Amino acid sequence: MERRVGTVSRGIRCPIIREGDDLAKIVTESVLEAAASEGFSMRDRDVIAMTESIVARAQGNYASVDAIAADVKAKLGGGTIGVIFPILSRNRFAICLRGIAKGAKKIVLMLSYPSDEVGNGLVTLDQVDEAGINPFTDLLTLEKYRELFGENKHPFTGVDYVQYYGDLIRECGAECEIIFANDCRRILEYTKDVLCCDIHSRARTKRLLKAAGADRVCGMDDILNASVDGSGFNSKYGLLGSNKSTEDKIKLFPEDATDLVYAIQKNILEATGKHVEVMVYGDGAFKDPVGHIWELADPCVSPAYTAGLEGTPNELKLKYLADNDFADLKGAALNAAIAERIKSKKEDLVGDMASQGTTPRRLTDLIGSLCDLTSGSGDKGTPVILVQGYFDNMTAE
Repeated sequence: MERRVGTVSRGIRCPIIREGDDLAKIVTESVLEAAASEGFSMRDRDVIAMTESIVARAQGNYASVDAIAADVKAKLGGGTIGVIFPILSRNRFAICLRGIAKGAKKIVLMLSYPSDEVGNGLVTLDQVDEAGINPFTDLLTLEKYRELFGENKHPFTGVDYVQYYGDLIRECGAECEIIFANDCRRILEYTKDVLCCDIHSRARTKRLLKAAGADRVCGMDDILNASVDGSGFNSKYGLLGSNKSTEDKIKLFPEDATDLVYAIQKNILEATGKHVEVMVYGDGAFKDPVGHIWELADPCVSPAYTAGLEGTPNELKLKYLADNDFADLKGAALNAAIAERIKSKKEDLVGDMASQGTTPRRLTDLIGSLCDLTSGSGDKGTPVILVQGYFDNMTAE
């Protein structure tokens, strides 16, 4: 019978992962047990993906607030520190801010407006327009912000992050001054020592600050990029990608997981004879159309993956072929013509009109987003995802 199903994404239930667990063994067994339980078979080029959280937990990649404080103080001097462009998140940033505040005498907190980097809004663009403010040039003090916009609670969490972050800094023993600006160089009017907390624009922010005369400039990726008194760390991303574990501890983004993904690939090959691809995924790269929040608070979607996941899709747009090249065909003749075009397509379709409208994103970003949506972030208990048929096209049998 002709195959009638394309891509399938399955959440795989696993045991709760603890530090020191043999994750390669657990993931392999969980996938194979799911296949036996649900009656499906593994195929070549299936993708097994696991959330970064269970990888970091198995690695024991944790650090305390005090370790953050020690590293911030050592690298930025422990005096007045400008903390600029943080995202508004209790899970992602507040716990880091506790450590940062403990490593300084005073924090000048500079928030971007009308929203943070990932779309969490302080105010709306309409409010900014009505106030006659130019967000590209104007710096607002806390007093001016309150005068113009009052209290603004996050629509999903109900938190006034301006108040929340200010209180948190003071509770940790540091003085606090809050300002609002979108030009990173405005912080130099207050201090020359700066911690850049933006994620995807961090390289430009650091470059601009250094060129403008800052004394010491670090990004979140420069804090805990090496162990402090035996703490966990991430050599490439530092604090980026971390989130709250307890009130006094963070879970960092996983350190190198290359050996892990290849171990799982080898396990599956030995058990089934099938060559699968394996990846670790964090936040998917997608934007909420209602809340306007861009999900990607991690520094990348996939910090580790097997070689077969390199590259971008090489696909033809079916509706383009149907409406243009084969506009005079229909039914079985149309299907046959398109199938033949797919079988004979070039290995690189860049610039080919028949590929326009296909998604020019990296495979790991696309598949990681699919996995993140499948696993969710709550109590589904499926931190491993099996994606089948992703690399198929309509000619696959």
